[in-house]
Amino acid sequence: MFSNTAIREISEAASKAGIEPSLLLAVAQVESGGRSHVVLRGRPEPIIRFEGHYFDRRLTGAKRAAARAAGLSAPEAGKVANPRGQVERWLMFEKAAHIDRKAACESVSWGIGQVMGAHWSWLGFADVEALVAESRRGLAGQVALMLRFIEKAALKDALIARDWARFARGYNGPGYRRNHYDRKLARAYRAYSADDPPLSEAVLRTGTRGAAVESLQLMLCALGRRVAVDGVFGPQTELAVQRFQTEAGLVSDGIVGPVTLDAITSRLPYRALGFRLWAYFLRLGRFLGAMF
Repeated sequence: MFSNTAIREISEAASKAGIEPSLLLAVAQVESGGRSHVVLRGRPEPIIRFEGHYFDRRLTGAKRAAARAAGLSAPEAGKVANPRGQVERWLMFEKAAHIDRKAACESVSWGIGQVMGAHWSWLGFADVEALVAESRRGLAGQVALMLRFIEKAALKDALIARDWARFARGYNGPGYRRNHYDRKLARAYRAYSADDPPLSEAVLRTGTRGAAVESLQLMLCALGRRVAVDGVFGPQTELAVQRFQTEAGLVSDGIVGPVTLDAITSRLPYRALGFRLWAYFLRLGRFLGAMF
């Protein structure tokens, strides 16, 4: 997850753009895993991802042969693996830039919004170096680049409406369902939303949505109940709660208040850790789910 400083800066930029901060934070979280920069040779740099198939398409002749021989390009997407570490990714990019800098810059997704350098002209930059410079001018530049893409792609309304599928299709591509991009956005949004009450203070019933419901669903799963962990208190979740209440000798009304919640948490296999620590791991799990 992002640092408090990064959350504050992203939130301020979102508010100025007329977007709920938690929405923009959710997009950035999914794209970057909550990392705002990497330190390379003493300088903070944006996080990047190098796409070898983009690089391959932009090269010809001896340059393409050299790139392929060095393991920096290939015609198939995913054939060139990105190192796990950001420092190693930057070194990979620098090797590619020695072969052809413009092609290398266009073949990188830049910053917390992971905007492809190849979009420089479409986004209105004078050249790809201008896009790279925007991303490298700090977190403010990375956020500005991400917002520029959202505006240009006409995705702002979809984001504000929390139409995760429409936004995911436009931002991540038509294959977004393969990696559950829309679900990750929804989870990240619920994790960052300041309006969600903590589970310990919530009263949950049919129609309730949010992180508290997701936490409840995770606990029901831990107790062996088969429910979807989607943050929506629907018929399936209500039925699981009612069955639990009946078995626990409680009023089977399908409503989760303090009494039902205490009964659920007391039966968790992790109860020795205490509810607070359990709740912490649930929230951590939501952030990790948004990262991968």
